[in-house]
Amino acid sequence: VSRISPEAPVPVVEVKTESKVLGGASNVAQNLVSLGAEPLLYGVIGDDKVGQEVFALMEEMGISREGVVIENDRPTTIKTRVIAHNQQVVRVDRESKESISPETLQKMLRDIEKRIEQFNVILISDYGKGVIGSALMTFLREKHRMYNSTLAVDPKVGNFDFYKGVSVITPNHHEAGFFCRFPIDDQETLARAGNKMLSDLECSSVIITQGKDGMTIFEDNGEMTHIPTMAKQVYDVTGAGDTVISTLSLGLSVGLDLKLSAILANLAAGIVVGHVGTYPVRVRDLLKAIQDFSES
Repeated sequence: VSRISPEAPVPVVEVKTESKVLGGASNVAQNLVSLGAEPLLYGVIGDDKVGQEVFALMEEMGISREGVVIENDRPTTIKTRVIAHNQQVVRVDRESKESISPETLQKMLRDIEKRIEQFNVILISDYGKGVIGSALMTFLREKHRMYNSTLAVDPKVGNFDFYKGVSVITPNHHEAGFFCRFPIDDQETLARAGNKMLSDLECSSVIITQGKDGMTIFEDNGEMTHIPTMAKQVYDVTGAGDTVISTLSLGLSVGLDLKLSAILANLAAGIVVGHVGTYPVRVRDLLKAIQDFSES
């Protein structure tokens, strides 16, 4: 941006480069792949050009497309961010938030049923696009109890009723405040919110992320642990929540405890916010962050 439009008081953006990257739950999957995991991604796209581009990007990342269902009358979600001087100017969303069809849901449940014994973590990245609903979550809760797997959720405002009985949920402080119906603006309200979510959602643990203030863990044994932020500089928070839930879940999947998994997730998020747009953390990035952390 170097000038204002003569037609309206808006910036004129001269386009230098364009890039296309995976978003939503597929960004969570590419974070997991980048850290060495082999996730099976479930979700819904449309029968359109953008959907085919999603499949092509998944193939590049080595993410299986077997769990992704195509719905003919649904557009593939696309979010266009215009960025000037490392700052978002505007974002344009094209999407449908309608619930997926009963046929799509049943197809997804049948496939999960066949494979679920292979999973030691079931990760729900809820973007409120119509995939996550009561029937799916009831099914996943039953299976998680049956197979003693970990059920982790990155929530969406308005969908909290679906998350009762999960292993761990990772709202940011705005989402937690919305659920609790009071603002989180100090340590006292933070503690109240975390304990209320534990009680009301009947889950094993709650991790409230707080941006520049780090994250706080609440466990059903009464423990509360604060982890300060690890970010050295913040350019863009896009995808930071995806990084937190993916790194946390991967830690839990290989037998790390909740606190150590959360510390790794916090380190990974500190890396991501130092880049513009979504950025899948690589093993070498995380190893360097761990080394810097241990030396500080």
